[in-house]
Amino acid sequence: MPSPAREESNGERGQAKDGAAERGDDAGGRLVCALEMEMTNRSPHGDSKVDYVNNCDGLVGRNCGDSAQVSVPLSLHGKRTTHMEGDDLYRLRDRKLLLEDRKRLCALALGTALLGILLMIIHAEMCPFVYKPGSNAALVINSSISLSTGCLLILIIAFHYKDVRLFVIDNHNQVDWRIAMTSHRVLVITLELLVCTIHPVGSYWEEGPRSNSSSSAQLCVSSHHGEALLGMELLFSVLMFLRLYLVHRAILLHSKMLLSASYRSIGSLNNINFTFRFVLKVLMNQHPARTLLVFILFFWLTASWMLTLCERQTQASTGHMETALWLIAITFLTVGYGDVAPKTSCGKAVCLFTGVMLKKGKQGVACTAMLVAIVTEKLALNKGEKHVHYFMLDIQISKRIRHAAANVLRECWLLHRTNLTKGNRGEHRRHQRCLLEAIRVFRNLRLKQRKLRDYVSEMVDLPKMQMIMCDLSANWNNSYRELEQRILSMEQKLDELSRCFQQSSELLSQVLRHRDPEIR
Repeated sequence: MPSPAREESNGERGQAKDGAAERGDDAGGRLVCALEMEMTNRSPHGDSKVDYVNNCDGLVGRNCGDSAQVSVPLSLHGKRTTHMEGDDLYRLRDRKLLLEDRKRLCALALGTALLGILLMIIHAEMCPFVYKPGSNAALVINSSISLSTGCLLILIIAFHYKDVRLFVIDNHNQVDWRIAMTSHRVLVITLELLVCTIHPVGSYWEEGPRSNSSSSAQLCVSSHHGEALLGMELLFSVLMFLRLYLVHRAILLHSKMLLSASYRSIGSLNNINFTFRFVLKVLMNQHPARTLLVFILFFWLTASWMLTLCERQTQASTGHMETALWLIAITFLTVGYGDVAPKTSCGKAVCLFTGVMLKKGKQGVACTAMLVAIVTEKLALNKGEKHVHYFMLDIQISKRIRHAAANVLRECWLLHRTNLTKGNRGEHRRHQRCLLEAIRVFRNLRLKQRKLRDYVSEMVDLPKMQMIMCDLSANWNNSYRELEQRILSMEQKLDELSRCFQQSSELLSQVLRHRDPEIR
């Protein structure tokens, strides 16, 4: 039978083990509570934070006498004072959503602006002939123009609101939104709202009794209201084309260069700002004929219609579209036959705007040459932009070469399978043609890549070569210094070895003298 002393010792050991286990459970529980509080602080929803804090408060209250407590430092607002990775993830997510919203709002604003301009053109073309000024149809169309203008103003305000939010997020949510409202931004927003507010409002007036006027007044305004209202209606209709400034913003936000992460990363390494000027340079470099053709055609048609709108007050032939197209063309090309000329002040202003800085004779050649030189300088890519552009072109051509090589292999396999199965001659010839076409595409892409790399290699960059030589000389200097340090360390070690040999020889002589006194 076990003795009472042994039973007591076993009981004490059991109690000690239970206490140790309980302390271990409490420490583990405190650690779990600390981790739960950490995850709660990182989570965007703070509803469950109270439950975790209550549970941990109960656990700490039961073990308030223990010295090893796990504490989570909190700030005054109940958040961790250290920077957390979760905040960066949420900030990047919000930034991506804001960029998408800004791009969507810009597209909607451009569509609304084009809709308003289209309604204005329809209103100006149909009003004198299909319906009369002040009628219900004119009121409906003019109300639609006003409604589109209101929607456009709302979209412009929402776009700039997203832009300010993006500025705050880029500064880690540590700045006030009023800091982003600089004087330049406020001026830009005000000008945009003023430009987008302009639209014709002449159809809101009722038609009065017609007066005997010599002018035909073929605008959608009754001649009863006088020349002032006619001029205001004409001016507002022409100024609505100022809304087309939204085109450059839409092109910038929807360009592949701004949406591509490769373009943005390489551009940031080369300190390139992705502005509309850079996008226009790339478009002019890639598709010069297409870009100029679109711009010239759009400018030609817009200026011609504006000229017909201005010349409708008179009985002149310039009020017709075909005559206006001819007049704008000869003005733009600086020919000026003199067979037709604008009659009104508005038409003269349109023609003057079309032929600005272009005259006949030597002065015209000088102005044209200066304009070409300025445009060439503005459209030329600088060194960093060329590196980014040609690097991305090389990557794209490499991808196309891989696809072309895969097409060649696929067509070879299909042709081989057709030979094995002994199919009909038509299928065999079709696969042969496809194989030859794939080989031709592959060779053309290889030739294009070779020309691109030859052009890039011909771009002699003297500053880059100078930087490379400076780096080489710096590496040589570092190697020379390292060699000198190694030689000095070897000399120190040799000196230490010589001292050690000298000390060892002295010790040996002393030992020998101590053992053999006769040597003394």
